[in-house]
Amino acid sequence: MSPPTVESKDGEKEAVQEAARFMLVATRTAPKTAGIDDVLTLIVYGPEKDLIADKMEEIGAERGLKGFKRDASNLRDSEAVILVGVRGSKSVGLNCGSCGFENCKEFDEHEKRLGRDFRGPTCIFKALDLGIALGSAVKTASTLNVDNRIMYRVGAAAAKLKMLPEASVILGVPVSAHGKSVYFDRPT
Repeated sequence: MSPPTVESKDGEKEAVQEAARFMLVATRTAPKTAGIDDVLTLIVYGPEKDLIADKMEEIGAERGLKGFKRDASNLRDSEAVILVGVRGSKSVGLNCGSCGFENCKEFDEHEKRLGRDFRGPTCIFKALDLGIALGSAVKTASTLNVDNRIMYRVGAAAAKLKMLPEASVILGVPVSAHGKSVYFDRPT
């Protein structure tokens, strides 16, 4: 009787998907301002991932921007994408003024509106929490030798598709395992 085997491509696909799950853990356990966790995450793969790529191409065509098409190609070459967003429409109450308002009460009472891609204004501390969570996620991917890249355009398309609907800002982290990372040395 021959031993069970796992083809390289199948094993790599499973490993990348498992790494994506560990990336979710890393975002959840990343430090948050005042211990308030407003970070949101989602793993997307398969046909839903390709819907994001389709939307990226659509946005790129509407805006005449080639970067959306290039990044959509990268997304299609990825096993999955981790979406990381933040509920940034409510302040943490520090009255720092970084948002441009005199205090957090003014910020909280100000009407939040949809900008080109995201809803704002966003509390600077929530934006920092998003950045720290993303750093934790990509560090985890790197530790597990999974290729990845933080992408604004993925998040913009995901927001248009109403993924993570509570998030005011979303960024995407496609993940893959190829002989050479698909996220670097890309055409301009």
